[in-house]
Amino acid sequence: MSLSMSPLRGVWQSAGRYPRLAALLLGVLAAAGFQPLGYWPLALAAMAAFAALAAAAPDARRAALLGWLFGFGHFTFGNNWIATAFTYQAEMPPVLGWAAVPLLSLYLAIYPALAALGAWAIAGARQRSDERRGIGWTFALAFAGCWTVSEMLRAAVFTGYAWNPFAVILLGGFGRPGLAALAPWMGTYALSGLAVFLAAALAVLLRERRPFPALIVAGLIAVGMILPPSAPPREGSIPFTLVQPGIAQDRLDDPSYYEANFALLAGNSMPRQAGERRVVLWPESGLADYLRPGYPQRFYDRMTAFGDPDAARRRIGRIIGPGSVLLTGGVDLEIADGRAVAAYNAVTALDAEGDILGGYAKAHLVPYGEYLPMRPLLEPIGLSRLVAGTIDFLPGPGPRTLDLGPWGKAGVQICYEIVFSGEVVDRADRPDYIYNPSNDGWFGRFGPPQHLAQARLRAIEEALPVLRSTTSGISAVIDARGAVRAWLPMHRSGRIDGVIPPAGPPTPFARLGLLLSFAWAMVFLCAGLIASRSSRRYLPVSDISAA
Repeated sequence: MSLSMSPLRGVWQSAGRYPRLAALLLGVLAAAGFQPLGYWPLALAAMAAFAALAAAAPDARRAALLGWLFGFGHFTFGNNWIATAFTYQAEMPPVLGWAAVPLLSLYLAIYPALAALGAWAIAGARQRSDERRGIGWTFALAFAGCWTVSEMLRAAVFTGYAWNPFAVILLGGFGRPGLAALAPWMGTYALSGLAVFLAAALAVLLRERRPFPALIVAGLIAVGMILPPSAPPREGSIPFTLVQPGIAQDRLDDPSYYEANFALLAGNSMPRQAGERRVVLWPESGLADYLRPGYPQRFYDRMTAFGDPDAARRRIGRIIGPGSVLLTGGVDLEIADGRAVAAYNAVTALDAEGDILGGYAKAHLVPYGEYLPMRPLLEPIGLSRLVAGTIDFLPGPGPRTLDLGPWGKAGVQICYEIVFSGEVVDRADRPDYIYNPSNDGWFGRFGPPQHLAQARLRAIEEALPVLRSTTSGISAVIDARGAVRAWLPMHRSGRIDGVIPPAGPPTPFARLGLLLSFAWAMVFLCAGLIASRSSRRYLPVSDISAA
């Protein structure tokens, strides 16, 4: 079989005539590999075509432009759930959400542009002023390294936005890690680089008219995606009850529903037998009560049926019963001169007597969700936060481990924090499991499954189970291999009872963190430089079009 017989010849020729439109559409198709669609073969094919398109650019500026257009389509489709958030607040019109997504993508697209620019520059300038080159191994390797670095930058610059790394497409079904099983030895961002390299390698093999090796590579990828976990499941020893109250998003912040919301939490938390020893896990945002003492009385009167934080905690203690401890999301306040000047998105640990055992404050806050950047400039022109409240949240100190004694050591990551590779665990005090309370009700249909997929990546690379309790789904128990042991679908009220899966031994990534991902980026880049010196053969686009 030769490329002259390929049915893709006409498609490639059209892409060559309209490269900018092609890059935009390929970005959209590459995002179809994310959940809830999960079309990973389409995502790899789209990335392969884009790599070929960027490598064929006549100069670095146009390679960067193609990368930017690819990124714009990629992030606009992948982040479409953000538009839904605007339907759950009253300060700004919901239609603004459909403008916010492409506006955010204008910025996020910079990172694929940098990856394409870097790969083009490393692969070398045009051989002749009148000839564009096609994709080769130098570009494929350099593109993988540059993509890895670009994702690391995207996760760090301006507090970072790490949502949907390309590595997510390598996750298998709920019971299988897929090629993401390599994450413990690479980290998520380098795994994204590997996914990009595999796609580009397919493009190189097809351009070199080597369809048989390309089929072998595609077959190995497919087998890797469907293989079961390499290790059999193991059972732990800490019983748990994970609660999903099924609270509708528009009722979370409505005071008339506070007691009804609490009843949903309580009804799903009762012990199955007296004296049952277990960890009870409640979600972010479901509990309206202020649990900590010391605030002005008017705050308690506004939020709890008792007007007393001690009584609120004792009520919770009676619900979970003797022998249990509770981890729950909530809000803590920063009080100055008798008024609330800021808040913390917090987790509080309570025992059956209602005593506070410890707490955690969210460190990675959501811009425009939990605080308004540049508030003096943006608030006067009508912009506000996307969630209820007029005061900003303050960040906590970072990953912390709560030692709950016989109930184990819990690492805590609230909602969006779980998407940040290498930033979810206190490496000086490794936990037994990660508790990830979340409120995904304002994330639409695409956001919750994408959030769950990224939590699975954290479980795999850290070899730690992750337990997600959400207000309205998707709640899940993920073991240290990234397999979903149990889950509750969206918009359901329910509970999961079981035993927390055990942690695995610390992985290379658990020991080295992002340094490991960066090292892999350097491996890709150095291999690309070596390839550029060992072989100067490139296949011109004119030859490809004629094939």
